[in-house]
Amino acid sequence: MQEFLGILLLITGTRCLYSNSDVIELKPNNFDSLVLNSDNIWVVEFFAPWCGHCQQLTPEYDKAATALKGITKVGAVNADEHKSLGSRYGIQASQKARRALGGKKSGGDSKSKDSKDVIELTDDNFDKIVMNSEDMWLVEFYAPWCGHCKNLAPIWASAATELKGKVKLGAIDATVNRVKAVQYEIKGKGYPTIKYFAPGKKSFDSVQEYDGGRTSSDIVNWALEKLAENVPAPEVVQIINEKSLREVCEDKPLCVVSVLPHILDCQSDSGAQPHVEEALEIGGFGYPALAAVNIKKMKYSLLKGSFSYDGINEFLRDLSYGRGGTAPLKGAQLPVILATKPWDGKDAELPQEEEIDLSDIDLDEKDEL
Repeated sequence: MQEFLGILLLITGTRCLYSNSDVIELKPNNFDSLVLNSDNIWVVEFFAPWCGHCQQLTPEYDKAATALKGITKVGAVNADEHKSLGSRYGIQASQKARRALGGKKSGGDSKSKDSKDVIELTDDNFDKIVMNSEDMWLVEFYAPWCGHCKNLAPIWASAATELKGKVKLGAIDATVNRVKAVQYEIKGKGYPTIKYFAPGKKSFDSVQEYDGGRTSSDIVNWALEKLAENVPAPEVVQIINEKSLREVCEDKPLCVVSVLPHILDCQSDSGAQPHVEEALEIGGFGYPALAAVNIKKMKYSLLKGSFSYDGINEFLRDLSYGRGGTAPLKGAQLPVILATKPWDGKDAELPQEEEIDLSDIDLDEKDEL
């Protein structure tokens, strides 16, 4: 009976970790409406009530929710109870809860994360897969007997999954694949050694040492920073008809539309798309002008500050933090887009001024003083 009571207290005490707090409880019946269909920035924790680390995080997470109130929404999902939500985001709670009753602890087996997203490399496929690709790569050179390598394995797998589609992570057994181990001078550096291969055309001289931390978040953040440094600037597309607008903006969470002065002053004629300017309330602050548009939600936000690098950066940063004000598009639909000719990339020609013949003009003669 005592053991049953202990279990009951444990369950009821941990079932709702965030009752009476600013952390919003999320469930399958409210997740999409509150999070996915919201304009707010969300931080969501997936937890298991029996998880010791989750219980330790609770007071700090609660403080963060209070501190971020009005800026960022903070929520929590009981992934043990709502497995369907957890599975949508690759969250898997262990099926064996760890509990302590009467001073005894029941053990749970630890299982390393699936390494399916880590690409296995060898002497035979290394050049073809890594060196001849345009992708960015992080490659771990390891030894099977190495304790640090074993500790890194689940972390490396987790980072590979999180970076999937952006950065490729590979692993090569340096004790078996001696050609590549010697080529990249691995033995003297110890195991594991991580090498960075930048996106684009690769050469041996362009390979760099990974110098970040050894947690999953360290690896992910380091890789994303490197990726951002190498990503080419996005193409600036001129809106010449409705199709050009939809192709660029329809599938994006945010689309930045700018109206600039006439090409003789800058580029992209103000007044070329009057319906767009009217719908986005552009023009009241002069030109150039800029607005961020979400076509799916038919909402927009107008830049009212400085049209400069810092001004635009601050405007977009505020929007990403959920601090920028938004307004609905008139009629909840796209404005009429007039068909115009695209800019040919050349400077505009100055208008020809009509020459005035001054020979026929009578000038009154004035007596000299």
